[in-house]
Amino acid sequence: MKDSMDENQETDVSALCIDVSKVKSLTEESRKSENNNVSDADPRGWTPLLVLGGATCCLGSALPAGYNIGVMNNPADLMKSFCNDSIRERFNVQLSSHELQILWSTIVSVFLIGGVSGSLIASWLSDRFGRKGALSVGNICGIVGAILFLLVRDLNSVELFLLARVFVGLSGGLATALLPMYMTEIAPLKLRGAVGVLCQLGITCGVLIGQIAGLETVLGTPESWHIMLAAFSPLCVVALFVTIVLPESPKYLYIIKGEQGKALKALCRLRNMDIMLLQNEIINLQQELAMRSTTERWSIRRVLQEPTVRLPLFLVCLTQSGQQLSGINAVFYYSNSIFLGAGLGITGAQYATLGTGVANVLMAIISVPIMSLFSRRKVLFLSCYLCVGCLIALCIFILLIHTTPFMPGLCTVAVLAYVVFYGIGLGPIPYFIGSELFDVGPRPAAMSLGSVSNWGGNFIVGMLFPSLQAAIGPCVFLIFAGSTLILVQINRVYLPETRGRSTTDIAAAMTRGFKSRPNAMLDLP
Repeated sequence: MKDSMDENQETDVSALCIDVSKVKSLTEESRKSENNNVSDADPRGWTPLLVLGGATCCLGSALPAGYNIGVMNNPADLMKSFCNDSIRERFNVQLSSHELQILWSTIVSVFLIGGVSGSLIASWLSDRFGRKGALSVGNICGIVGAILFLLVRDLNSVELFLLARVFVGLSGGLATALLPMYMTEIAPLKLRGAVGVLCQLGITCGVLIGQIAGLETVLGTPESWHIMLAAFSPLCVVALFVTIVLPESPKYLYIIKGEQGKALKALCRLRNMDIMLLQNEIINLQQELAMRSTTERWSIRRVLQEPTVRLPLFLVCLTQSGQQLSGINAVFYYSNSIFLGAGLGITGAQYATLGTGVANVLMAIISVPIMSLFSRRKVLFLSCYLCVGCLIALCIFILLIHTTPFMPGLCTVAVLAYVVFYGIGLGPIPYFIGSELFDVGPRPAAMSLGSVSNWGGNFIVGMLFPSLQAAIGPCVFLIFAGSTLILVQINRVYLPETRGRSTTDIAAAMTRGFKSRPNAMLDLP
């Protein structure tokens, strides 16, 4: 009986695929009429499954990545003391302050190395095990890292500390590469920008929660700091189980795996609509499938060598690294000393720093509707120009901080303004722009390379900022301002507007590499 039902289902899917192929023969007039009829009663949007998918990815993948960034700041002295005592007790070696600082820098920065590694393998994992499977691997890496964190204090092992940071770094790298790709592939066209913001939203929320967890009044104590480090793990566990019920990306199933029947069923579940009302989306899937080469898989090596995707790959890597080279982490690093200079005191400065985290989260939330309503280019350029102004003002105000009583207050305003303007566009757009510039074939490899650029930019800033700050003081912010200006000028020439356009059309406009002018026919700035 079951075999008979399965055969009937396969027959229905085959018939459906035949009907779908006939859609291509519709005249433009009839297609426009159908589109208008569908849009009038279109229930697509934030369907229950799409909301569940967004919440699961945001809270279970992006938030832990941000948490592991923010949690290391406030209780740093406690963890340094543990490392010093552990080395002395186990190896009978007393570390100097310089050696201890090197060890601590290694523990902090190895997270970024894990992030780069996770980004590099994200492409292979997403094509081998699917978007859902790759996200689950990221959750598992986070859980393993949390278990190691819990064992660090009891086993008195700095080596476990380092290994745990590598695992949570792998989890974070996979999240930043996979989450925007999965969410933009399962979302309808009109919500593609909104769901793309979820990665930035989760990371900013995670950073804020990590900062709060590190306070002495919460978990930042000698008895509980190891629990603090692992406190994100329940989210990874819940996400791991919820991911099972989420649909796989229809684009992945249809184009990469060639499982059209499963893809159409997944699309129906996601849209909560009958398949006959989704003709336009199915036509887009067929167009991408027709354009995809079946002779060679889109590996990272092929993406690097393929001339037709050279420009979008350059733009993805540029925006991802440019986001970090804009100095956001340096501003957060410097904010505590600015608030201390403003006379807030140690406790007041800590809570003011948390205030910047709250502002960052609020702007990430606000950017969700902004991405649906406004041009990507306009939002990105406005955000960058305003950030440049804040960085220049911050440099001037810090140089003059002791000249007048109100100057520390201006520094505080400049920091908060920078965080707000960064969150409008420069924060969220680089994470998902790659999913809008590439067809589904080269998309995983391109997103992986973009994520590598992001983590690499973060690593460069983390390594060079203290030295540059010591050498040139607040003028270091002028370097960040210059980097952001370069980012804007290049994108003005080459970055196409992606809002409301199919990835097939966008990719076709950039096949001539740097000779392409994808905005030549658009009335855009």
